[in-house]
Amino acid sequence: MIYSTGGKKRTLKTEFVSAELVIVGGGLAGVCAAITAARQDMKVVLIQDRSVLGGNASSEVRLWILGATSHMGNNNRWSREGGVIDELLVENMYRNPEGNAVILDMIMLDKVKQEKNITLLLNTAVYEIAKEGEHLIKEVYAYCSQNSTQYQVKSPLFCDASGDGVLGFLSGAAFRMGAESKEEFDELMAPDTAYGELLGHTLYFYTKDTGSPVSFIPPAFAIDVTKEVPRFKNFNAKEHGCKLWWVEYGGRLDTVHDTEEIKWELWKVIYGVWDYIKNSGNFPEADTLTLEWVGMIPGKRESRRFEGDYIMSQKDLVEQRTHGDAVAFGGWSIDLHPADGVFSEKQPCNQWHSKGLFQIPYRSLYSKNIHNLFLAGRIISVSHVAFGATRVMATCAYVAQATAVAAALCHQYGVNPRALNEEGKMDILQRTLMKTGQHIPGLCLQDRTDLMQQAHISASSTLYFYGFDSEGLLWKNITTSVAQMIPVMKGQLPVFNIQVEAVENTVLQVHIATSLRLGNFTPEIILGRKEIQLTTGKHDLSLDFELDIDNEQYIFLTFLSNENIRLPYSQQRITGMLSVFNGKNKAVSNNGKQVAVAGSGVDSFEFWTPQRRPEGHNLVLQLSNPLNCFSIDNIRNGIERPTTQPNAWVADPSDVEPKVKIRWDERQVIQQIDICFDTDFDHAMESVLMTHPERRMPFCIKRFRIEDDQGNVIYKEEENYRTRRVIQLEYPCETHSLTLFVDHPSADVPASLFAIRCY
Repeated sequence: MIYSTGGKKRTLKTEFVSAELVIVGGGLAGVCAAITAARQDMKVVLIQDRSVLGGNASSEVRLWILGATSHMGNNNRWSREGGVIDELLVENMYRNPEGNAVILDMIMLDKVKQEKNITLLLNTAVYEIAKEGEHLIKEVYAYCSQNSTQYQVKSPLFCDASGDGVLGFLSGAAFRMGAESKEEFDELMAPDTAYGELLGHTLYFYTKDTGSPVSFIPPAFAIDVTKEVPRFKNFNAKEHGCKLWWVEYGGRLDTVHDTEEIKWELWKVIYGVWDYIKNSGNFPEADTLTLEWVGMIPGKRESRRFEGDYIMSQKDLVEQRTHGDAVAFGGWSIDLHPADGVFSEKQPCNQWHSKGLFQIPYRSLYSKNIHNLFLAGRIISVSHVAFGATRVMATCAYVAQATAVAAALCHQYGVNPRALNEEGKMDILQRTLMKTGQHIPGLCLQDRTDLMQQAHISASSTLYFYGFDSEGLLWKNITTSVAQMIPVMKGQLPVFNIQVEAVENTVLQVHIATSLRLGNFTPEIILGRKEIQLTTGKHDLSLDFELDIDNEQYIFLTFLSNENIRLPYSQQRITGMLSVFNGKNKAVSNNGKQVAVAGSGVDSFEFWTPQRRPEGHNLVLQLSNPLNCFSIDNIRNGIERPTTQPNAWVADPSDVEPKVKIRWDERQVIQQIDICFDTDFDHAMESVLMTHPERRMPFCIKRFRIEDDQGNVIYKEEENYRTRRVIQLEYPCETHSLTLFVDHPSADVPASLFAIRCY
């Protein structure tokens, strides 16, 4: 076909698209926001300027997804984020326990494409907007480099999840860049100019063992890291990928507009590092290694932060302040880095943890001056110091899910974001969020539409916990102080019986401890102490602390470090029961204890953290009185993870056919059944690089079926591994009762459920 070369002006193909919510940015925040909004029956356009989804989690950058669990290296128990981000992590664990970043790309694309309400525009960059008056965005203009098409996308509501805040910037939304002074928010951690006001970018590389010698000739632009990188001795031939997060640069530049310059500097470092490893002679183990992959896109940490009606600051995190409009939580440390990054003489980061989770308020998730603009991901309304904790991907995604549900309510009521707070609709937002799996610390779901609230419920059995099974007993020395976390009810503490073995004559020290703040898991208050003289051999101990407990809470039965004593451990695992250790996890600046620097405004406390499976066994204890904390009533208490109690029904392990019976006085028409299983919210589920020993969490029920009052099977599942199952029945079920039959996950793990809801 021949096209005229006449003087008529040519224009690019233009497509006009209408939506109910436009999300700019397809990183993890944008993905989770889009899926969440689509499931709330919104028509969503998701605009992503890259060819894959996931941002820093994608194969283009390859950073593992982390949030409040912090590599299981802090005191935030059962704190993995819920909702869609949990769904993605659990799916990735099942399909991709090896941590292949390309498979994670596939999973995210698959999840987005399954949602009929999402229009996905990949390789499409927003470059201009149109406004209606001063405070409203009317439409965005975007261009796709792959099909040479420009898009004009119109919507009443917009969400900026772009990382650099391109939509907020173009719209005139108020923003900040760089650190605030100590005085503005009374933040003692606010850095001075010598430390720097911005976090930099990072590029990663992967290596591969070929089995035969491989040479490496560096490019001319590679630098000599032994002369230019103060921390060059930290490099080794074993670590690659995001374990080299500290190869960072750019904090003294414009982290938006200087990104290409920053990338080149990082390439100089990376190829210089590989030259050093391959050619210095210091790493003979690298002889057969080749450089398999180097990042093309820097992993960005910080650029613009936009102003909402509330700016979170250091004290919100450290003091765990409560907010009436809380919609999400965080729990990563306040993690700040020197602006000079890998070229700095300073340590690569300063991480200061809070004692527990902190709430994130809705007022920080929309622009204060652009009235139809939501904020999601790392650009939310926080100070530079608070940003150190809110910027990590799982937290960014969790926040984005809250903005998506808020957008759906704004669409439903025909209002803009601020109005949800001003018009008294916050309880509706919080309740809707919790129904999607969003845990909000301090809140429980009260859903009057849930038919379970009017039902009579019973179970074939309930676990009355007298102690852990001793079958397959394991004996281990107390090389590190260990505590068994035990959920106790208000009243007298039971007597604990345990057999111990002394290798030689010694003294065993045992404490009962609890947290200063109800709901935290830092054993900082010692309620009772015992010192027991032991002679060589095994001893049956009866530990009676003669204590009355004021509140339902977890207590820590603690055995202090003594290598001359061995304790018995069980193979049995039970929902809401956990052993923790006063160990170290240097990946998150956990050296067993956080010792606050004077004048830093953070707390000093000990870290008590679990061991990863296949370790992390529970202590073989026996109790004088059973724990009655696994009642069937827990499945409708509105909390879907352990908090101050396990909040789960657990069946007796001896029950050969565990079942839950739900009965109503009058016949009900059931169209939807929601079931919440235990996929171990304490497991961090790092998405790439690290491998995991399990595809399915050991507490999760694999097989179940539901029958009506006539014994008809209305739903059956043989391969469950998910946290939440939202079962839409093919035909409405009219019945007086439902019976849920479940299998124990294994011989060592009794069946458990957090919630059942019927609609």
